[in-house]
Amino acid sequence: MSDVIVTQSGPVLEIRFNRPEKKNALTGEMYDAVESAFKRADGDPGIRVVVLTGTGDAFTSGNDIKDFQARAATEEGIQVSLFLNALSSLTKPLVAAVNGMAVGVGTTMLAHADIVVAVRSARFVMPFTSLGLVPEAASSLLFPLLVGHQRASALLLLGETIDAETAYHWGLVNRLVSDAELMTVAGDYAARLAALPPEAVRQTKALIKNGRRDVSGRIEEELALFRHRLRSAEAAEAFQAFVEKRNPDFSRFS
Repeated sequence: MSDVIVTQSGPVLEIRFNRPEKKNALTGEMYDAVESAFKRADGDPGIRVVVLTGTGDAFTSGNDIKDFQARAATEEGIQVSLFLNALSSLTKPLVAAVNGMAVGVGTTMLAHADIVVAVRSARFVMPFTSLGLVPEAASSLLFPLLVGHQRASALLLLGETIDAETAYHWGLVNRLVSDAELMTVAGDYAARLAALPPEAVRQTKALIKNGRRDVSGRIEEELALFRHRLRSAEAAEAFQAFVEKRNPDFSRFS
């Protein structure tokens, strides 16, 4: 079974992270598959809405650490860059159905969704600095706009975890539902969007996004720093500590 399942039902394209045994941790191949699905959606007039979700009890636990480390030693970031640009430039409405924990890019990608539905057990965390890294997906631009500077600082600097109720009150989530209701409610939003005049929907989405300054430029700026940080001694210590199941020691760094 594929780690990303793409299915179409009428005008709705569903993209599902399908690696539940690894909490849907993302690999380079998974980024490739989702990017291709986004491009398919934009190129097919028969597709009016995209729904993004996960299998099991996690939306995604972020990047697969072993795959991440392997790509860091080569020309890392190509798949991620293509995925992020396809996500940020998607012209069709995107409904995210968050079925559980959303870590790192699992949370940052939600700033690009048009509607976010989450189960009440969902948790959101962006632990970039604790890994010796910097944020991505233009989150350093979009999250201060979305939740305010101080809240964004707690999320991006401290890597604080917030629950679904907090995410809802901060404006990251449109609606909270039970696990059993998730795909029904997400499908409801998708059906309502698909029934609207498609060009009017695309133009309205573009107008809304026009208020977000230079997203593509910020994505590239972040990725350049991210690639540099992946090769840093701080990140090496953070990743090694993760593998060894110990607390990292950053005391020797200045």
